[in-house]
Amino acid sequence: MDKLEEIFRMQDALNKRIGVNLPPASDEEKAKWILNYTRALQQETAELIDSVPWKWWAKYQKFDEQNARVEIVDLFHFLVSLAQCLGMTAEDVYQAYLKKNAVNFQRQETGYHKKDEHDSKHI
Repeated sequence: MDKLEEIFRMQDALNKRIGVNLPPASDEEKAKWILNYTRALQQETAELIDSVPWKWWAKYQKFDEQNARVEIVDLFHFLVSLAQCLGMTAEDVYQAYLKKNAVNFQRQETGYHKKDEHDSKHI
């Protein structure tokens, strides 16, 4: 088992431990959990932002790299749960990443002068 698969397995076990079985059975439940996880991601992002001295006017702030690392891992927990909510496995995420990464490189090679969502429809 590779590391990403192990992370997905561990996240599934954690979700089940707290009473969340993914993917949800209905579209209504799926929509609810997508909102739950995206809101959690927003909050964890705010906590990550608070790890860096973003208040340019305040001199008391310090960069808290240790906490920033923890917040990145928290974000990853919710990203994996979100993928699982959509029925994605570690392999699905890996394959989609490969395809999207190729699209991103192609966009950079061609100057990325206009937005074109059609180049990601195959993912």
